[in-house]
Amino acid sequence: PATPPPPHVVVVGAGWAGWAAAKALTANDCRVTLLDALPDPTGETPYLTPSGKPFEAGQRGFWKDYPNLEDLLRELGIAEADVWTDFTRSQFWGPEGLEATAPVFGAADLPELPSPFGQVNGILRESVMRLPLQDRVTLAGLLYAYLDVTRDEATFEEYDRMTAHDLFIKMGLSKRLVDDFVRPTLLVGLFKPPEEISAAVALELLYFFCLAHQTSFDVRWMRTGTVAGSLIQPLASRVASGGNLEVQGRCRVQQVLLDDQGERVTGIQYTNADGAMQVLEADACVLALGVRGLQGVVAQSPALAKRCPEVAAASGLGGIDVMAVRLWLDRYVPTDAPSNVFGRLEGLRGAGGTFFMLDQLQPDQAALWGGAEPQGSVLACDFYNASALLGLSNEDVVQLLMRELLPTAIPEFSSANVVDSFVQRYAGTVTWFAPGSYRKRPPLQTSVPNLMCAGDLVRMGDREHGSKGLCQERAYVSGLEAANALARNGSLGACTAQHPVIPVRADEPQVVLARSMNKRVMEALKPLGLASPWAR
Repeated sequence: PATPPPPHVVVVGAGWAGWAAAKALTANDCRVTLLDALPDPTGETPYLTPSGKPFEAGQRGFWKDYPNLEDLLRELGIAEADVWTDFTRSQFWGPEGLEATAPVFGAADLPELPSPFGQVNGILRESVMRLPLQDRVTLAGLLYAYLDVTRDEATFEEYDRMTAHDLFIKMGLSKRLVDDFVRPTLLVGLFKPPEEISAAVALELLYFFCLAHQTSFDVRWMRTGTVAGSLIQPLASRVASGGNLEVQGRCRVQQVLLDDQGERVTGIQYTNADGAMQVLEADACVLALGVRGLQGVVAQSPALAKRCPEVAAASGLGGIDVMAVRLWLDRYVPTDAPSNVFGRLEGLRGAGGTFFMLDQLQPDQAALWGGAEPQGSVLACDFYNASALLGLSNEDVVQLLMRELLPTAIPEFSSANVVDSFVQRYAGTVTWFAPGSYRKRPPLQTSVPNLMCAGDLVRMGDREHGSKGLCQERAYVSGLEAANALARNGSLGACTAQHPVIPVRADEPQVVLARSMNKRVMEALKPLGLASPWAR
């Protein structure tokens, strides 16, 4: 008998989740068509400013516990030192100047201790956090809250209905600790202030990035080029080399098509780069989209909305406004750390803000200047929860940075001049993990067997990974797991291979023991109505 053709899977979205799904599917002998609105989803064509300088929206960090992305580099033959910096310090700035310095917790001068003792040893050093001791120790309240939130899914949903702000009050965190350290961390980690974020998601993020291990907060950045050019492009090239991948840019998905019974995806309707309406027949589909993209597809897919209420629920998720700014200066401005966070500054208008000294992170100065003669520092400045800033003109945004925000942290910025600048606005593009949003987030496996969702906003169920929040590792892993789920449930026929997924470091023994003890106590108290009095 003739060999049947390989199953055809359409992957919608060319971020980390989409490319991970394409990688796992092509390795499993599937034929993949990847659709995205970007002109070149492969990263081959660099995104340049009008003056020809490189630009990428948002400066993205690579934290200590990113094992699958580290494994990807090994697979691609890329040395980590060629594309990533060493782990760097980060500094937090407020109206009075420096508020805190996050050290490299894995540095030789900090002995590695069990969590949370290693972190406490770091933050108790006066050079690390300029807060009174009585404020710092109140951070311990978060440790117990995390032990409790992971007790079971029902408990997680109780915390999800609460704001992080309310939880911090109930757990005894001091106002100054929240204002000077926790609030800025959440604004640049989840892009919203504590009073607008789910307590459960805030706890997940703070644990994964700060509390799981002493070195959890250690982070590095791109040393060479951009994420798209230095990481996505070689991944795309490797996936395409097998001959089972077609990539189409400038595409807009109009509708997910189901069979007459609404039981299976049969195809994808979309407009191609020429604006012509096309239909791709498909044996399966992975929707690897952000919140706005997913909402747009659901709004135009009535059969999908009817059959998959768990996907249609994503229409209730909110989006967060962000702004990305790149500055090229006429002189080099020295700073103590290349990674910096703004907090509580009036000019932010409620936004979170960061600035990165790209000239300190990336040694190829000529590349930062688009081949022109380097003149000075190059900064990537990002604003999150930036609704009140989006209406400013580009000139006003640059002046806000150069005259007010940057000099508050480093006075030497006031003597520098802007040679070139570029401002980009992204309205409602980032997922808002608001209180009560957990059930609105799409699941990895939908109620249509051959339709999967992927991305860092996805609930992964029993395939849940230790990476949390708005996280490149989580997005990448979700794409691998989406492909694996299609293989497991028979949607790909004889193609049943599973792509390996590496777990993050296991919770430390003292955390596991404390969580187990808390669960036993709370289960005993539940019949008396005394379990979790701070969560409902």
